[in-house]
Amino acid sequence: MKIKTAFLFFLFFLAAPLWARKSIDVIVMKNGDHFTCEIKRLEEGVLYTSLDYVDGTISVDWSKVARIESSQLFLVHTQSGSVYKGSLKTPQTSADEPVKIEVVDEAEKELVVLQSKVVRMDQISEAFWQRFSISVNSGTIFSKANKNTQYNFGSQVRYRRERWSAEANFTSALSSSEGAPTSTRNQLSLGGQHLLPWDNWFYAGAASFLQSTQQEIKLQTTAGGGIGRYLKNTDRARISLSTGLAWQGTNYEPSLSQRGTENVIAGLIVGDLRVFMFKKTNLDAKANLLPALSQPGRVRFNTNVTYAIQIIKNLWWNFQFYGNWDNQPPANFSGSDYGASSGISWTFN
Repeated sequence: MKIKTAFLFFLFFLAAPLWARKSIDVIVMKNGDHFTCEIKRLEEGVLYTSLDYVDGTISVDWSKVARIESSQLFLVHTQSGSVYKGSLKTPQTSADEPVKIEVVDEAEKELVVLQSKVVRMDQISEAFWQRFSISVNSGTIFSKANKNTQYNFGSQVRYRRERWSAEANFTSALSSSEGAPTSTRNQLSLGGQHLLPWDNWFYAGAASFLQSTQQEIKLQTTAGGGIGRYLKNTDRARISLSTGLAWQGTNYEPSLSQRGTENVIAGLIVGDLRVFMFKKTNLDAKANLLPALSQPGRVRFNTNVTYAIQIIKNLWWNFQFYGNWDNQPPANFSGSDYGASSGISWTFN
């Protein structure tokens, strides 16, 4: 059964390139450059396109596009959270006027939006696998003097649809040195959100699984959800804040305290900051605050921050920081675990 499944997936990805449509879209840049291409999507200020005579995807700075035309249907997302469906063209304007995008729906109705207000575009007929964004990073440090080894690994997978998105993040860190116990930390985070009918409002759900030898956590499971709003939603930054409820179960390593498993009902406040500058730098920061409702006065806080700088094409150097704090840990247990690392990452779009 596993062989059959793997074979089907192999055929799926092998056939995927055959689904590409003809390169009949037109892009004109503000400096006069003209491209006949296939527009793939717009994301984080980058317009992804492909040309018949170029191998791979071309990244175009959205802010430098002067005109765009495509008979293909797109879903156009704006700063207000509105989503429009239609083909694309640019109406004639004078040089000193801001660029506008005309979205023409299947009933030939036209809607004009400012280019600066468009934050994302997706092909309606885009293949399933093309909606994924994958990033993998790792780093290693070794010191002969004390035989110290530090290793970190991380991966992120994002999947986007018209009005919802989902992502999975995995991070792993190991530190060992001669004469000291090995320290490990592993975390898997899952999340998804769906846009609501009101501008920039959404509901979201999340789950995470944490193991930390520093805090003697064998497994900490967190699951929760709530409602949130994008405070800023542009092609350069996305900032959101959400609130809700969460359940957290923590299974500690056996010790003198024999704590076993703790179950806590808590409030959930999530802040998410993403800043991007055209294929140069990215900042991705997320923080969760969990004030315990079933144990008044107890507060847990965790954060993950990644800052990345492009080296060449899809190769990035990144700096990462993680932290996990508990102001009322069990007796004789550590209330914090945090660290920083750097390494190389590769992004697949």
